[in-house]
Amino acid sequence: MYKLICKDGNAKRGEFTTVHGVIQTPVFMNVGTVGAIKGAVSTMDLKEIGTQVELSNTYHLHVRPGDEVVKKLGGLHKFMVWDKPILTDSGGFQVFSLAGLRKIKEEGVYFNSHVDGRKIFMGPEESMRIQSNLASTIAMAFDECAPYPCTREYMENSVARTTRWLSRCKAELERLNRLEDTINQHQLLFGINQGGTFEDIRVEHAKRISEFDLDGYALGGLAVGESHEQMYHIIEKTVPHLPENKPVYLMGVGTPANILESVERGVDFFDCVYPARNGRHGHAYTNHGKMNLMNAKYELDTRPIEEGCNCPACRHYSRAYIRHLLKAKEMLGLRLLVTHNLYFYNKMMEEIREAIERKEYAEYKKKKLAGFAEGEET
Repeated sequence: MYKLICKDGNAKRGEFTTVHGVIQTPVFMNVGTVGAIKGAVSTMDLKEIGTQVELSNTYHLHVRPGDEVVKKLGGLHKFMVWDKPILTDSGGFQVFSLAGLRKIKEEGVYFNSHVDGRKIFMGPEESMRIQSNLASTIAMAFDECAPYPCTREYMENSVARTTRWLSRCKAELERLNRLEDTINQHQLLFGINQGGTFEDIRVEHAKRISEFDLDGYALGGLAVGESHEQMYHIIEKTVPHLPENKPVYLMGVGTPANILESVERGVDFFDCVYPARNGRHGHAYTNHGKMNLMNAKYELDTRPIEEGCNCPACRHYSRAYIRHLLKAKEMLGLRLLVTHNLYFYNKMMEEIREAIERKEYAEYKKKKLAGFAEGEET
């Protein structure tokens, strides 16, 4: 399923074949939490801006409209009108983010819905059943994203439980994939490495989950409060203990600089809400740093967001017009900025893949980071 085409140092250039198409890696997955990209971006838009993989959230879709509803409608691909790969996260991160509403036990997690307060139980089997109903291409194993910081004892217990949960996830997904009424009987499973900033726990856990021979492996529980230097150190020390012939996914990370640094350390898959969230707040990513389109200096600026950018926003609209839309609180302004930012990320991943193939990744990374350091474009 995963073919390693070439390496430049530790940076990997690969292809990951799935039932919904081939993913060229390294890849950035565009985040559509509830089955839609925030900012009124459609699946037709996603195709136009070069999106390879869309990511949706198991917990949120379970709460609304309900995974059983999505299954009755033919699965998430049909529901969203998206025929390329979809990755669904397991709901494990919500266990972390809804800390005030939940109770973790060996069988799973009891918590209250953030929408209507109703009681919900989710464990490994429930997470797999929900993701099977959604019929995503890649399902993520159910885990606990431990809080940062936490004690060594807490982390050891949490990671041990995550490993036990992984065993249950694998068994349940294998069972579900054999059922006649399962929409996607080729659903893949990625396991999640945890351990916080405890290097030895991370490494030991990576070795342990590698024995499960899964379709891919993720690094979870990073970018939750530790420094960038700590995160890079953990990635550097952990990735060599995960199978080289399987994709490695860094969950919820990050900025363009985070991605560049992590690719250099052997990561294949990324996702992050930053490009969409920043776009909705008037910020645009460019090769010369981040721009705030709300600034008065753009009031009469007839240039596109970034000269030479081929995204729909830059091909047709000026900074002045987009700024006007933002000031007037018109949804189109947010939509154009989100589209531009996602295009920027997708385009950067394309450049990364080409640089690795040319064995020029270090040079590419240095030049790109220097551009970002210039600060806001004038």
